Amino acid sequence: MAKKIKKPKEKTRKKPAPLEQKFVFVTGGVVSSIGKGLTAASLGALLEARGFKVSLMKCDPYINVDPGTMSPFQHGEVYVTEDGAETDLDLGHYERFTSGLVNRANSVSAGQIYESVISKERRGDYLGGTVQVIPHITDEIKSRIYEAAQGAEIIIVEIGGTVGDIESLPFIEAIRQMRVDLGIKNSLFVHVTFVPFIAAAGELKSKPTQHSVKELREVGIQPDILICRSERPISAEIKSKIGLFCSVRPENVISAKDAFSIYEVPIQLNSEGFDTRVVEHFELKSLLPNLEGWNKIVEILKNPKASVAIGIVGKYVDLHESYKSLNEAIVHGGIANNCRVKIEYINSEQLNSENAAKILGGVNGILVPGGFGERGSEGKLVAIEYARESGVPFFGICFGMQLAAVEFAQNVCGIADATSREFATTKNGKRNLIIDFMEEQKKISDKGATMRLGAYPCQLEPDSLAYAVYGERSISERHRHRYEFNNKYKALFEKKGMRATGICKERDLVEIIEIPDHPWFVGVQFHPEFKSRPLAPHPLFSNFVKASLNFDSKRAGPSKKMKKKIKRIGGDLLREST
Repeated sequence: MAKKIKKPKEKTRKKPAPLEQKFVFVTGGVVSSIGKGLTAASLGALLEARGFKVSLMKCDPYINVDPGTMSPFQHGEVYVTEDGAETDLDLGHYERFTSGLVNRANSVSAGQIYESVISKERRGDYLGGTVQVIPHITDEIKSRIYEAAQGAEIIIVEIGGTVGDIESLPFIEAIRQMRVDLGIKNSLFVHVTFVPFIAAAGELKSKPTQHSVKELREVGIQPDILICRSERPISAEIKSKIGLFCSVRPENVISAKDAFSIYEVPIQLNSEGFDTRVVEHFELKSLLPNLEGWNKIVEILKNPKASVAIGIVGKYVDLHESYKSLNEAIVHGGIANNCRVKIEYINSEQLNSENAAKILGGVNGILVPGGFGERGSEGKLVAIEYARESGVPFFGICFGMQLAAVEFAQNVCGIADATSREFATTKNGKRNLIIDFMEEQKKISDKGATMRLGAYPCQLEPDSLAYAVYGERSISERHRHRYEFNNKYKALFEKKGMRATGICKERDLVEIIEIPDHPWFVGVQFHPEFKSRPLAPHPLFSNFVKASLNFDSKRAGPSKKMKKKIKRIGGDLLREST
């Protein structure tokens, strides 16, 4: 009798473990500056408040490799990360609204994508194949998104631009493919759109939103949640109408009425159930978000105990986005002091020694921010001299610190031709360079990503205002500059009353200058605004606002010396550039 051969037992196939990471893609429609960045940042804040580890990323469709060489009037502020990436200002929102740090992996532009793909083609990585937008460009975009997602439970990806823009199509196509790759339960599409109020008709109109979603669906994406920006609340009836025409459940149509402050946005979106809908979509369990800190911030902003006026003297004041992080850091300083800060934007090109007292006489503090080039420098020097002689609290940041050194050299040290290497006057034989190139910058000709960028350490003098403000000897701050204080003038400055109280020991670079005999006069080579958050205001801004609160602007005024002066600040030393 033949032996029966036992059939081997079939191994039961184990179900693959569910993907742990969840991806939220945020797009925008109808108009630019619709609030995609704030929506993404606010969602990050809400999910973090629920206990999730969140990461955020920005995809910019422009061909520039980064915004480092773009005009502030076109692009607004350039935000610098810890690792020295020059990025979009939305990354500042990401850091301000969450506890995480972003880096260069969290920001990608079309320029970077194309540069990478073309470099691979030149190396022969594609084995002679035809390089195309699909799959090569879209694969590169997807790989960058997966890279940014490392270590996070939920990654929020903002796609820059407006749906319908030709340059953003590869990014839209990439996230469409990712929905297929990841599955519905691991991906979520959020579309930020606009519902205008037509005053003549006295009603909100949903047609722009319908057309925006139609545009998005034409390229293969059906939004799961709509964030509807409007100056008025959106009723349940309009939500139902939008949901019907856009194939979105009415409860997933979120009203985003204009807020009193950007820090009220997470609270508003939470009250509309935005974060609840996201968590439900991903089938995640979480606690209710703890928004106590955000509620406290909004309460201070709406009902402050005091108010203070801070003058920002710069040349990009016509576009406030140029100083976005700076503006927010000043607001944070106000929050720390339970006061409302009124920011006065003062065009440095229109400021001179004749009108300084009139223009600056009503502010409690003067801040000269970062910038580039000679244009507008005369007015900044006037503001610095006014602050120094009148006792008004003064804060100089980056270029503002450098000009504070130039002004001190001219008017206190008696160096009439004191100037900066950055100015055209140095070509005419003016050689008292108070501000000069750093050594490694002397042979650099390219402009993009060649400055001193990112976080560097700084040691503080123990008997200084800086140390009293920070409360520690060693600090780390972010930089973005080519020029530095010329150390050969340090001894003269200290003899005349200006101290270098913060030094980067590795390079012997001056990072902080102070005038001890002044109520509050501080210049810093770095950008402290990049590390300030509403829930953790930067100590320099908190202390500057506090000093400004304590300053009585009614007693301020130009000194006798200033009154006698005719318009001579700068003169031929700082000729206006075109």
